[in-house]
Amino acid sequence: MRRDQTEAERSLWRALRGRALDGLKFVRQEPIGPFFVDFVCREKKLVIEVDGATHSTEEELAFDLRREQYLRDAGYRIVRVTNEDVFRNLEGVCETILAALK
Repeated sequence: MRRDQTEAERSLWRALRGRALDGLKFVRQEPIGPFFVDFVCREKKLVIEVDGATHSTEEELAFDLRREQYLRDAGYRIVRVTNEDVFRNLEGVCETILAALK
């Protein structure tokens, strides 16, 4: 899955990898239970999801709801951003992530 990242995921990963964001460790394409998440900071129990066009059908939205409920039940918080957010305002996305970490 790591080889199949979108361009937006690659851009955000460059901003998160190597403890570049507030010294916190993020990993990508990480399994949590039966689901994979785009990025997670396990220390802070924060999941980052980068959504593209594949999150728009009723079936995809229902899957996302089930996955979010599982993650919340496991104690994770979730930040969702769009590909467009990452492309247009990567700095703002990073600020949003930092705010969620506080």
